[in-house]
Amino acid sequence: MTIEDAMVLAAGLGTRLRPITDRMPKPLVPIAGKPMIDYGLDALAAAGVKRAVVNVHHFAEQMIAHLSARQKPEILVSDETEQLLDSGGGLAKGLKRLGRGPVLVMNADLFWIGERPGRPTNLQRLAEAFDPERMDIAMLCVRLEDTTGHNGRNDFSMDADGRLSRYREGAGTPVVYAGALALMPALLDDAPAEPFNLNIYFDRAIAAGRLFGLMLEGHWITVGTPEAIGAAEAAVARIAA
Repeated sequence: MTIEDAMVLAAGLGTRLRPITDRMPKPLVPIAGKPMIDYGLDALAAAGVKRAVVNVHHFAEQMIAHLSARQKPEILVSDETEQLLDSGGGLAKGLKRLGRGPVLVMNADLFWIGERPGRPTNLQRLAEAFDPERMDIAMLCVRLEDTTGHNGRNDFSMDADGRLSRYREGAGTPVVYAGALALMPALLDDAPAEPFNLNIYFDRAIAAGRLFGLMLEGHWITVGTPEAIGAAEAAVARIAA
């Protein structure tokens, strides 16, 4: 399927990236000359997304000014300046600005490079793989060896059918959550209004056998500390060469 709506989770404080985030929001920190959030928004636009909700909190005015200059996708702002809602609460609030069709969700502080020209992108593949009849959530996953800046821990185990469970050594293929997923907004209709972590819904989907993963093609990068910026830029230069 083609998914035309998305949400980008961008409201975090970026405390581990201080002192850089003492003067700007983490999603606007440039990597190889490009703000991190633009890697994700460009990927969404390339995948056919028409509208994307972006939540804002830390240096919200900088985020809004930057986002207002974009042409694609259309940006809708979800304001969390009064209360930071964590990943789950932020998503539940932001989804109210979209329709009831399938949605792609991305974190703003990570991206990937090295997709093959002429082939479907990772987000197009994720949208195509998402089957609401069998799945509550389909998430993009990556092998640990294809990451830069990650903490070195695997998140899930993937079985031969793509079904995910929490990581256990020797159980299926170990993978890292790549910070992008597809779901139906109805999944969060019962979400509380207060802050909560999206992992609650991951665990519910696992218990129901309805959390599935798709392996990322390319190289995945996350930037959590100032020291990680150099490694990220080196990876971009290496793969772009």
